[in-house]
Amino acid sequence: MARSVASQIFASVLVNAVYAMKNFPVMLINTMLTPFSFIIVITFISHGALFGLAVEGALIMTMVSNGLGLQGDLSHLKNDLKVQEMVVGSPTSATIYIVGMAISELVYALPTLAILVVLSFFFLNVSVIGAIAIGGALFLMFVVAIALGFFFSTITSDVIQSFAFSGMLSTLLSALPPVYYPITYIPMPYQYIAYISPTTYAAQIVQNAAGFINLSTAGLVVDWIVLIAVAVVLMSIAIKKSRWVEV
Repeated sequence: MARSVASQIFASVLVNAVYAMKNFPVMLINTMLTPFSFIIVITFISHGALFGLAVEGALIMTMVSNGLGLQGDLSHLKNDLKVQEMVVGSPTSATIYIVGMAISELVYALPTLAILVVLSFFFLNVSVIGAIAIGGALFLMFVVAIALGFFFSTITSDVIQSFAFSGMLSTLLSALPPVYYPITYIPMPYQYIAYISPTTYAAQIVQNAAGFINLSTAGLVVDWIVLIAVAVVLMSIAIKKSRWVEV
């Protein structure tokens, strides 16, 4: 059973990540372009003062963008190649399908993440506990993005429509919220609007772990609770409510 699950997941990685990385390496440049562009812009505007924050923001954006990228890939496999019809008719469950495709998106993001981790190592002073907190926040944001990507891929009828949803969600989750800068840069009462996005909570956890902001214990606990709750709820909806069989 375990070997069968592993082979199904490995097949997803080969089809959706390794094939694209090998045959279309220009797509990797496209994946890196947006997060690193934000780093450059924020660094220039702040005269280098927000470089560390920008690197952390790029980590969050990369996880969000690649998670949401699942939407376009699944839509292509479902509507163009009719692969999902074969998957639905096979012993593979929706959960295994999500996990396999999610891992493939993570593999696809590895070159970008590797560069950002190296920058973090040299330019950020993060403790072991802080690094674990950052990793946990990034993982939860990836789960949120994967859940949204899977859900919207099942209700879209064309890959072009999926790209539209993916672009809008990526902007709403990783460009507009205070990911590349502290929320204190947003004047009141507009800060309350920022808290609508789960990335705001992830950003505060990451920024606190790196010492850019100082959250109270209660504030940090609230951020973790909200982020975990959003991830669990969205993943539950993606698995239970998505139109898995109706392809």
